[in-house]
Amino acid sequence: MVEKTPEMREGGSAVDRGLDLIEAVAMAGRALTVAELCGLLDLPKPTVHRLCQRLAGTGYLAREPGGHHYGVGPRLMRVGLAVQRGGAGPERRAILKSVVDEIGETCNFTALAGDEVIYLDRVEARWPLRLHLEPGSRVPLHCTASGKLLLAYLPEPRRARILRAIDFSPFTPGTITSPSAFAAELASIRRQGYSLDREEFLLGLVAIAVPVSDSRGEVLAALACHAPSARFSLARAVECLPILRRASAQLADTLPA
Repeated sequence: MVEKTPEMREGGSAVDRGLDLIEAVAMAGRALTVAELCGLLDLPKPTVHRLCQRLAGTGYLAREPGGHHYGVGPRLMRVGLAVQRGGAGPERRAILKSVVDEIGETCNFTALAGDEVIYLDRVEARWPLRLHLEPGSRVPLHCTASGKLLLAYLPEPRRARILRAIDFSPFTPGTITSPSAFAAELASIRRQGYSLDREEFLLGLVAIAVPVSDSRGEVLAALACHAPSARFSLARAVECLPILRRASAQLADTLPA
């Protein structure tokens, strides 16, 4: 819980109130409702609601499916990960580059932001044929290797809430559009410890993702590798699991203790 300073009780400036709200959400470790934030910050509901909308619009907060809870947004997540261990960005990028050098395909470091996947970092392979997505780009949950993996490892209540809000519209003929089939897919991912994208997001593109966990075993991010199926089959992707899991353990060391 955020300790209320005299400035917080008096309201403070708009900047102070915004920073206090960001701190409250970050320290909670879960998405909070406007009512909960009002209680933590001792601010009126219209003020908190307005701040939440503004911070969600700039990416510092993310509105959970259903619109009643606010959690850490992609921009705040990038800032938080960047300052950990004195700024671990270069270290993570070096790990990703070593995977790309070994496998020969593009690798991504991703995390969950609301009901989407955000690319926190990425190292491209040196192929002319590749999917170009900058860090900060977002992709759907239900048809990407990272999205399915991050969903699979969420605590059940939050996973259920997101699943109820997902639009299972197909991106390709391979997209899983049945909620029951998708639930079975997530259960399989938890059992095997990795996720595959079988041309579910883009035709001709396959991917594999493994979890990146903190010291408590909580999955905070994913390491994914993707490439055109013409040169990177699903069988080849699975063969790369030892490389990806080794890199995942190294990435875990760059996360908060």
